[in-house]
Amino acid sequence: MATDEKCNGVLNGKYELGKLLGHGTFAKVYHARNLHTGKSVAMKVVGKEKVIKVGMMEQIKREISVMKMVKHPNIVNLHEVMASKTKIYFAMDLIRGGELFAQIAKNGRLKEDIARNYFKQLISAIDFCHSRGVFHRDLKPENLLLDEDGNLKVTDFGLSAFSDHLRQDGLLYTSCGTPAYVAPEVIGRKGYDGPKADIWSCGVILYVLLAGFLPFQEDNLVSMYRKIYKGEFKCPPWFSSDAKRLIAKMLDPNPNSRMTISKIMDSGWFKKSVPSRGLRKEEEEEEEEKMVDKKGKETETAESMNAFHIISLSQGFDLSPLFEEKAKMEKPEMRFATTKPASSVISKLEEVAKNSGKFSVMKSDSCVRLKGQERGRKGKLGICADIFAVTSSFLVVEVKKSSGDTFEYNQFCSNELRPALKDIEWTSPIDNSTPA
Repeated sequence: MATDEKCNGVLNGKYELGKLLGHGTFAKVYHARNLHTGKSVAMKVVGKEKVIKVGMMEQIKREISVMKMVKHPNIVNLHEVMASKTKIYFAMDLIRGGELFAQIAKNGRLKEDIARNYFKQLISAIDFCHSRGVFHRDLKPENLLLDEDGNLKVTDFGLSAFSDHLRQDGLLYTSCGTPAYVAPEVIGRKGYDGPKADIWSCGVILYVLLAGFLPFQEDNLVSMYRKIYKGEFKCPPWFSSDAKRLIAKMLDPNPNSRMTISKIMDSGWFKKSVPSRGLRKEEEEEEEEKMVDKKGKETETAESMNAFHIISLSQGFDLSPLFEEKAKMEKPEMRFATTKPASSVISKLEEVAKNSGKFSVMKSDSCVRLKGQERGRKGKLGICADIFAVTSSFLVVEVKKSSGDTFEYNQFCSNELRPALKDIEWTSPIDNSTPA
């Protein structure tokens, strides 16, 4: 509920707090201005005493952890968290367009193209969350905001869970969420799969966007739960046949046969009006062309390798914290030294690609490129390994992501590539010394 109430003063010497934008049971949200940058933010203020009294401090900590993990264009960004003796402050993106729910309440159902646009952004955000092991568990139009450009932003991760919260059977057991949007297996209290429960909620949201009302709507909560449990609903006649099929597969009461996010993205309804993927193909062809005449270029690069680069390879001389901000802006990379010949490095990389079964290999005397054979979240994963000769018996290998998703790249490096390279990687005597 908006009001003209103000919270005067400067927080932490950085934020000027202003007009109250809204409030809930445990928090108030104010407009705030960053005095250093001049940018406006939404400042969520939570009273410590209230949340401790009702045992919600762990939930607050979880929300903070989740929001630090999920940086995505369609998720409200958490800039920083501050605390005083009595309050916790969340500085977040200021989203000026209000709730998607308010737009539906005001205008009724949305045109199919508009609904599709919002739904695509929702699925993109939730797919990203799931790839990070985060499950929202309270998806509904009230938790979907719109910025001034009409882009959707997912918010309110207070009921979310991590993959760390899964029990030994890989399931979650806490019943939570908003009744009309909750999956039948969550109601059943027998354990549920986080991603599949989120997909059900996304199906309900898509129905609401296209219909202007809920698929499971009863005055009696028990009656509504009974319909949800059986998956009993009807699509209005104005739904297209593709939309009906998609919603029916998302609102399948059996989680084992419910549609997955990858299948949603491959559906005919979802793919309508999607820009051509020709650009991605052109980018892949450009990567292949870069292999041509690579030798000459590598000789020039090798000359720029100096003692500083070699020292930085040693964990004992890790200077990366000095350049942390710069590193965040650059492509993910890993660098190691070896006394093995280039042919051994190339053979090892070929072996890794073969064992994983996920890559095709292109190589020259000083470069190896691994190209993913299956499409990931952001296209096929591409990895480039450049080999630099510092001396005739000392090489530096630089591995970079050339295309695809950073998270998938990091997973491959951590789980497969780094362990496989251990036997050819050089470490300095400092790394192997025993601390005093």
